[in-house]
Amino acid sequence: MGGRTEQELEGVTLLGNQGTEYDFQYNPSVLEIFENKHQNRDYFVKFNCPEFTSLCPMTKQPDFATIYISYIPDVKMVESKSLKLYLFSFRNHGDFHEDCMNIIMNDLIELMDPRYIEVWGKFTPRGGISIDPYTNYGKPGTKYEKMAEHRMMNHDMYPETVDNR
Repeated sequence: MGGRTEQELEGVTLLGNQGTEYDFQYNPSVLEIFENKHQNRDYFVKFNCPEFTSLCPMTKQPDFATIYISYIPDVKMVESKSLKLYLFSFRNHGDFHEDCMNIIMNDLIELMDPRYIEVWGKFTPRGGISIDPYTNYGKPGTKYEKMAEHRMMNHDMYPETVDNR
């Protein structure tokens, strides 16, 4: 199988662009997609963003988190540099942790229409308590819907971090 053609890369404009501009306000329009060349199989694409920042809507103080995004693509996939710029655009966005995770998931569902997606944030503790909101989605009427239900019911949100000692 050969590499990607210029036609397949037509909508990808940020990758390799030396004139990157950073948006300091929430901006889902920066997200870009490309075609999944492996639609015949299920596989996970996982992103870990250890430097996510948003603002508390009440105090306007910064909140810091590691954001985990895992999805099973269908036809479209999110381009990673655009995702990085999108997540950066939350820097001055004032919302609760739970809202940020649901906004991210909703934007990615609208963008890609994935088979399955989960988004969770591991926020730095404040006042001795941490908040780790988790949300997921599986396409209705498919095995992915059942997968989402199973993950939610069993609370197995962090399988990669389980200590098996």
